[in-house]
Amino acid sequence: MTKRIRLDKRLSKEEALDLLQNAELLELGKMAYEKKKELHPKGITTFVVDRNINYTNICWVDCDFCAFYRHEKDEDAYILSYEEIDQKIEELLAIGGTQILFQGGVHPKLTIEWYEDLVEHIHKKYPQITIHGFSAIEIDYIARRSKISIKEVLERLKAKGLSSIPGAGAEILSDRVRDLISPKKIDKDVWLKVHEEAHKLGIKSTATMMYGTLETDEEILEHLEAVRNLQDKTQGFRAFIMWSFQGKNTALVQKYPEIQKQSSNRYLRLLAIARLFLDNVKNIQSSWVTQGSYIGQMALLFGANDLGSTMMEENVVAAAGAKNSMNQAQMIELIKDIGEKPAKRNTAYEILETYF
Repeated sequence: MTKRIRLDKRLSKEEALDLLQNAELLELGKMAYEKKKELHPKGITTFVVDRNINYTNICWVDCDFCAFYRHEKDEDAYILSYEEIDQKIEELLAIGGTQILFQGGVHPKLTIEWYEDLVEHIHKKYPQITIHGFSAIEIDYIARRSKISIKEVLERLKAKGLSSIPGAGAEILSDRVRDLISPKKIDKDVWLKVHEEAHKLGIKSTATMMYGTLETDEEILEHLEAVRNLQDKTQGFRAFIMWSFQGKNTALVQKYPEIQKQSSNRYLRLLAIARLFLDNVKNIQSSWVTQGSYIGQMALLFGANDLGSTMMEENVVAAAGAKNSMNQAQMIELIKDIGEKPAKRNTAYEILETYF
């Protein structure tokens, strides 16, 4: 049985942990939904029409939880040409898309000049498309490979047309967990530093969490606290997105057979906790891509106010076995079905079109 918790004040880690471990699921959902209504009183649920473009699958980081990456000499390793990228953007524009989520593997040889040329090419040819691109680990490695600072990487990419950066690579912001599941990846403090530097330069970002590997409940709360603390400082996170580890085809489940597939109950429970705890992050996305459309819809009753992307193309999660899809019309119906008002947004969460 949980202690009585007042929702008119900021939740402590201890209170959030108590709720996570002891609250009844429906009670937790009700609390999170009330918090959502405080932040979004008009009952509007948003989505964005975009496309993931993975410019390369070549990566030296070798995360055990990833089934997407390849090494340079692998037969199916690639770097997309400008022509291939342009074609993907043209297809996105044809369905009314406004954003590309642009990221790849961490390529061992590409320097800042290559990334500048690429961003400039896209921005000049398609100024109407928002480039939401490059994870913290990519930015950190570009800096090291190019022998410049993280700040300079961000300044130079912003000057060429980079608009915002995704929260990918956060996984769990606990170095104990990171050392186990992705030992070559940047540590917690570097991930936070990249986002802080971006925020200082006026580049907004998102925060993410991938749970369901080797983390404890306490480490999940540490992760949420790290996001909340940085948001207090910079107000630079536009949204928080969390999803469960997708283990099919990955080395991690072979190395750690104790890792279990995460239940829908667990997803909704954690989502509700995130909505209650992250009182300074206005938007929380539903991860229908990993959870499926039904639980994606349920998430809207557990604190999420955004369905994320129509996901015209998704390769990384699909490589690990999750292959859910949904188009704009399906999203609109799914939102209406629970009595909320659907609206298409852009990267900055500005409403472009309503459907009510």
